[in-house]
Amino acid sequence: MAVTSTATATWNGVLKSGNGTFEAASGTFQGDYTFATRFEGAQGTNPEELIAAAHAACLSMALSAGLEKAGTPPTRVTTKASCTMDMVDGAPKISKMLLPRRSRATWRSSWTPRWRRELGAHSPAHSPGGERGRHHVE
Repeated sequence: MAVTSTATATWNGVLKSGNGTFEAASGTFQGDYTFATRFEGAQGTNPEELIAAAHAACLSMALSAGLEKAGTPPTRVTTKASCTMDMVDGAPKISKMLLPRRSRATWRSSWTPRWRRELGAHSPAHSPGGERGRHHVE
């Protein structure tokens, strides 16, 4: 089943002094951006931040699916992604997309992951003062 997602962006004025807005067709997100937020690191959002958010969301979902398939279903997966844009041959290009080697997964204590079962009672969650309730894997 193909799913098409749509967003709209509008730019007002000339490049350096203009401003723009973007909005998802679903209405769930929108934002303003300028030359300064995109090319000079000024406070605010930019298209590359949206690309980083999209990649982080995709990796979180994929990691969740992989953990579930492996028999260790998480209740939460958090991923950070970074998108770097540089000028290459006089044109803006995404030069780097970084996704972490580590993500954080959380699951309920009523379910014990296979690796935790294999560690047995000596795992941190079962030792005095050890964490109970939520477990994090990094």
